[in-house]
Amino acid sequence: MYEQFFHLQCKPFELVPNPAFFYLSRTHRKALSYLEYGIRERAGFVLLTGEVGSGKTTLIHNILSRLEGEIVTARVFNTRVDPTQLLTMINEDFGLSVENRQKIDLLRDLNEFLVSQYAERRQPVLIIDEAQNLSPDSLEEIRLLSNLEAVDRKLLQIVLVGQPELKTIIRRPELRQLRQRINISCHLGPLNEKETEEYFFHRLECAGNAAAVTLPGGAFSRIHRRTDGLPRLVNIVGDYLLLAAFTEGDADLNIELIDEVLADLADGVTFAGSCECVAGTVDADDCHNRLNTLEKMIGKSENADRERGSIQERLLKHENILRKVISGQREQLAGLHTELEKVCLRMEGIEDRLDRVLKLQDRERGAHKDRARTLLAKLSG
Repeated sequence: MYEQFFHLQCKPFELVPNPAFFYLSRTHRKALSYLEYGIRERAGFVLLTGEVGSGKTTLIHNILSRLEGEIVTARVFNTRVDPTQLLTMINEDFGLSVENRQKIDLLRDLNEFLVSQYAERRQPVLIIDEAQNLSPDSLEEIRLLSNLEAVDRKLLQIVLVGQPELKTIIRRPELRQLRQRINISCHLGPLNEKETEEYFFHRLECAGNAAAVTLPGGAFSRIHRRTDGLPRLVNIVGDYLLLAAFTEGDADLNIELIDEVLADLADGVTFAGSCECVAGTVDADDCHNRLNTLEKMIGKSENADRERGSIQERLLKHENILRKVISGQREQLAGLHTELEKVCLRMEGIEDRLDRVLKLQDRERGAHKDRARTLLAKLSG
């Protein structure tokens, strides 16, 4: 809604990761270099950590965009699964069939796929997001995947992405072998105050107008303190500041308005909630501004609905995968039960035959004894 007012080509502070808006802070530049080196040089496991909202997903999108055409990727987002379910999702994202596949089938299919990619000189990369939620068994399964290798290199490059506690998890004694295979490790720190300001205007420039708004001295000190320098929170504040400026009809933001926006966000209240009107004091401009604000809120709601739809679609996809895995496991159990029944029937048949043999042997022994007694009687006579 406010794009036209600020002469912007698009919304500058969308929360959806967009490589076109990528800002290289010092910590992001370092992480990007490490990540690209680790993937290009096939440096074993690569570990990327950072707080929620620090830009991990955006960084991953950026590196995938840079390496497009050179690598084949599989990405796993749902990590609260067992090892078999994890393998199923990996194969599914690589485009392999997972219908009625048991764990041994999944491993064989994955190995054949990786070998075929090696023959075609393509590099498969597995990216596991939210890796801090993986169970120790799943982490061990991922370590075992790194054993798949050709004569001269590993067949699969693995990138673990997660929150800072992932490092603590990997330090556990039982995960020592996994920890030893991590050759590249980088952490995304927050933006400092200067970078927060640069980031803010960088997003505006990418959207078409770096001079869309002006902020007074001390504004970014307040914004940095409120957001802790996390890009996602800076995006939220930036979006509400533009909405506030648009509602006021003034691109020059004053410190009072900035404080009001930050206070509204801190209290969990939308900025529109501060646009109160008293009966008998509303003029046409006020109504127009309020309508614009409401339209903006509706637009945000529609965007949120679309994002929810996308998330629900991916969750449904993973749910279907898990259903297939569970169904396959049930079929396997049913097959085992049938085989067990067959074994039991065979055992009963063997017991019956053994019983008949024993009875026959008893009768034969009795007959032998009778003949022996008869023979002895004749000899005695």
